[in-house]
Amino acid sequence: MATYSKNNGIVGAKPRIAIPEPCSYDLEYSGRALPPYLRAVEAAGGEPVVVPLQSSPEEIARLITSCAAILLPGSKADVDPQKFNAETHTETAPADPPRDAADELLLQDAYNLRKPVFGICYGLQSLNVWRTGSLMQHIESRVNHSAGARTEVAHKVVVAGDSLLAQEVLRGQELLGVSVNSSHHQSADVVGDGLRAVAHCAEDGVIEAIEGTMPGHYVLAVQWHPERTFESDQISSKLFQAFVDSAREWSQRNP
Repeated sequence: MATYSKNNGIVGAKPRIAIPEPCSYDLEYSGRALPPYLRAVEAAGGEPVVVPLQSSPEEIARLITSCAAILLPGSKADVDPQKFNAETHTETAPADPPRDAADELLLQDAYNLRKPVFGICYGLQSLNVWRTGSLMQHIESRVNHSAGARTEVAHKVVVAGDSLLAQEVLRGQELLGVSVNSSHHQSADVVGDGLRAVAHCAEDGVIEAIEGTMPGHYVLAVQWHPERTFESDQISSKLFQAFVDSAREWSQRNP
């Protein structure tokens, strides 16, 4: 469990957090999407370390050696359906092999050393597929899951009371009506090995959060976008704070 202090939960030196660039084939999107993640990590007391997608595997390996945790951000891309043995849906966006390669290297390092993992939107999908899960390639629902960045509340989610998300982040807040700003057209379908679904859309059951099942390894991913609202929304802020605190604890155990 994370260690908290009266100083916003910040204990000790700033842990370094590896964050891959969001998308290799749309630099304008990446330039616009990346800064909120960096600011959210910094506000929680972490030091973001950007992983350029043009880096070689050796360069990425050297970069992440000094990092205590990984954050997998959203992306304009969709995970290649071939990775989960599915035909490509007509609504599926182009894949991003450089982003996939970076995510896989980061996840392998994190799982080998039990570093904390936090996935957001595409990051949830990337994690789930890497753990041999599958995706719903296009959500068809009366709920608008693709509400976009300008919509502060897209719908509500129901959170499992015994989950890391409930115990470390929500801490007694209402678990049946957590408002989220979803902005996605895909979601986890079959949940990957060593993961479990811990939040669902209250109206249509779409999976909105997954987390790891290995004791002592902080792995959490959400389908919504807390980086957009961490300054104004308490739950969004707590998501980043709990993650950075877990990274700090990992650093203290692995000096």
